[in-house]
Amino acid sequence: MVNTKYNEWLLKATEDPDLLPELQAVADKPEEIRDRFYRELEFGTAGLRGVIGAGTNRMNIYTVRKATQGIADYINETYGTGSVAISYDSRIKSDVFAKETARVLAANGIKVWIYPELMPVPCLSFATRELKCTMGVMITASHNPAKYNGYKAYGSDGCQITSETANGVIAAIGKLNEFDSVKLMDFDKAVEEGLVNYIGEEVYEAYYANVLSRSINADVAASSGFKIVYTPLNGAGNKPVREILKRIGITDVVVVPEQEYPDGNFPTCSYPNPEIRDALKLGIELCEKTGCDLLLATDPDADRVGIAVKYNGEYKLLTGNEVGVLLLNYIASQRIAKGTMPKDPVAVKTIVTNELTTRICEKYGIILKNVLTGFKYIGEQIALLEEKGEEERFIFGYEESYGYLAGTYVRDKDAVVASMLICEMAAFYSAEGRSVVDVLNELYDTYGYHLCTQASFAFEGEQGMANMKAIMEKLSADPAKEIDGVKVVEFSDYQAQVTVDMVTGEKTAITLPKSAVLMYTLENGYKAVIRPSGTEPKIKFYFFVIEKTEEEARKGEAALKESFTKLLTI
Repeated sequence: MVNTKYNEWLLKATEDPDLLPELQAVADKPEEIRDRFYRELEFGTAGLRGVIGAGTNRMNIYTVRKATQGIADYINETYGTGSVAISYDSRIKSDVFAKETARVLAANGIKVWIYPELMPVPCLSFATRELKCTMGVMITASHNPAKYNGYKAYGSDGCQITSETANGVIAAIGKLNEFDSVKLMDFDKAVEEGLVNYIGEEVYEAYYANVLSRSINADVAASSGFKIVYTPLNGAGNKPVREILKRIGITDVVVVPEQEYPDGNFPTCSYPNPEIRDALKLGIELCEKTGCDLLLATDPDADRVGIAVKYNGEYKLLTGNEVGVLLLNYIASQRIAKGTMPKDPVAVKTIVTNELTTRICEKYGIILKNVLTGFKYIGEQIALLEEKGEEERFIFGYEESYGYLAGTYVRDKDAVVASMLICEMAAFYSAEGRSVVDVLNELYDTYGYHLCTQASFAFEGEQGMANMKAIMEKLSADPAKEIDGVKVVEFSDYQAQVTVDMVTGEKTAITLPKSAVLMYTLENGYKAVIRPSGTEPKIKFYFFVIEKTEEEARKGEAALKESFTKLLTI
């Protein structure tokens, strides 16, 4: 089967000049052929994601076309007709894949709205809602290394698609061949005939207006004289982030020159992820040179943002958990002070996100919702409020992986509104003679030092995927009774949808959707969560430790991490 597919691609994959030489180069390398053809890229609620190259297990124009034909068939069968919004980031071939997506949709009679330039994830989510589209497509691999690209699918609500929709699309894709089953239309002809339309300035302005509506102390930001270093990490955030900062009066913004313009090779960092210090190295150096107050860094599709803050003469990187807690505390305290807090306010976080959030919500009378990992689940909570006409009750949602949202105008994480609020918050506290680190330390002094860390373990290739599955099955079937000499008092299996009291044996149903997530709660209050990544060949560990001091917390976390790492054996 693998060789049959390989030979088919040798004959038919002729439109992209990069693919045939790659296929010919592996002709005498059966393992290389197998890696490209042993499976098709899996389409799920996160869409597609994979290495760019030739084969069914790669991102290329043929896998993109096939996925899009499946979406087109699903839309036409389910709705009779429809429209789709498209955006793309700076990754290699993102613009090509976006146009190929538009060509297939247009050939199937589906109206397309496409941005005339690269734009972030939140702008795609917004356009899908604003233009009342049936679905949306974002061409991106988020913060993965340069060799990756991907294809995120969105529903009409602006959230990434549900399992039900994904299953419908998967069924449609399963009937197709990537060469013979795909309808195509010339892009320029589709534009000429009105099947493909460019998204206009009015949509940009509507998005900016919605972001600005989330500002609480813009006047303080404008008068602060705050100095910012910003890096879009060669991605899509450069235009919208700088525009929104200008509109709240922060004009002293220095952009890291080597990372300013779109470049899918990401030449200054192997991993364009604002969670990683190496990606922020040039930004921190520029901060030190210019004496700026704050570093902002958005990832290539500008849905995540990381920061470094000047504190005691140095630049301290804050985690996604820390920034999320700070933003929630700032939004809640300031909205209460200004009398704009809604009745029964709601905040949403994922189950792998900081428990300090719970303490902040208790302080301000906020209803906290815990959801599965994935921002679409935060979006779903907004939709539930929207159904009751109560969407304004939602004040903030975030996940530990540097994704934040204030407002209901989009249903995915938004680094543009987060950048605005981070700068505004920092300027506000600065006017009071405090830094955001001072405020964070005050929270730790009050509630204990909440340390949340993560570890990832890669499982590349076909065997790696099999090993991941085997490890998760083993951990589910035989949960650990103790870790590092400390009893496990509670074990939650989100795939089996059950929590087990390891002391009494009592079982409690989990009402969240099924997901390959395992959670351990220890007798000392420490927690650990294990899950396979939804977008990369990795198993991720999340560790949660609460102690009186940072030193004690880091010591406890190190022991917890060492013990759980030992579980990664088959």
